[in-house]
Amino acid sequence: MQNQTQLSSPETPDEATAGRGARRATSPRNRRLLIGATALVAAGAMTGTGFMAQSVVAEQQARIAATTWMSNAVGLDADQHPAYDAVMASRANLDAEATITVAKKAIEKADGYADSSDLEASVASLEYYELLAPERVFLLVDQTTEHADDVTAETKKAIEAEKKRKAEEAARKAAEAEAARKAAEEAAAAEAAAAAPAPAPSTPTAPANPSGAQAIARDMMASSYGWGDDQFGCLVSLWNKESGWNVYAQNPYSGAYGIPQALPGSKMSTAGADWATNAATQIRWGLGYIAGRYGTPCGAWNHSVSVGWY
Repeated sequence: MQNQTQLSSPETPDEATAGRGARRATSPRNRRLLIGATALVAAGAMTGTGFMAQSVVAEQQARIAATTWMSNAVGLDADQHPAYDAVMASRANLDAEATITVAKKAIEKADGYADSSDLEASVASLEYYELLAPERVFLLVDQTTEHADDVTAETKKAIEAEKKRKAEEAARKAAEAEAARKAAEEAAAAEAAAAAPAPAPSTPTAPANPSGAQAIARDMMASSYGWGDDQFGCLVSLWNKESGWNVYAQNPYSGAYGIPQALPGSKMSTAGADWATNAATQIRWGLGYIAGRYGTPCGAWNHSVSVGWY
């Protein structure tokens, strides 16, 4: 094709000139020039064809012209094409507006999470893009984009750290609440157990064949107090524990004496002068003491089981 022949022609610039052209072609400024130039050539090709756009010849000529212009434009300076300034200014404005929009969103999200002061300063400078040269605008766009990326990364990191902290705090509070609930349940159970009355001891069974002293006690309690065998069983157990129904039983530590273990034993003299040797006298006094102090023999027995004495 025609443009291929031109690029391989011996009449191309010398190596030094070609080197400078290559360096210009690879710079950011000339890359933007090439983008703008491509759009201009395409527009010019379409305008130039006019009503002959459907003509195969016209289309081929437009493609050749565009290819030739793009090849030559690589080495052009800004003032070598009349539309360059307008194209670059338009491109700079679009880049600035898009960059400002993204940056402001980053600033908004960073509130309370990351330092966006550098980004805010960069945005403030970029907002005057209409008054600045395109080269300056492109430089501010790159700078603002870099700051926005940094702020976005810091914001994301801070948000993730906050979520983790809140999750840990929620877990800690839940654990504390569960521990408090268990402690409250245990305390309530302990309080209820302490407040519950102790179960009453079972009523002892009266002996089928009571001993002599026991028989005296059974007859005396029935005739004097109206107590039956249920109370007799408690009386037998109570005085079995205290003295074994021994008339002469004496506690070497307290001095309690007799079947009912009266303290001192001389108290029983109110029931008879023979209180030290007569079982009936001791029983009479003991039944009176129980009736006056506990109401019944089972009342006295329950107290003795509970505290160890009556």
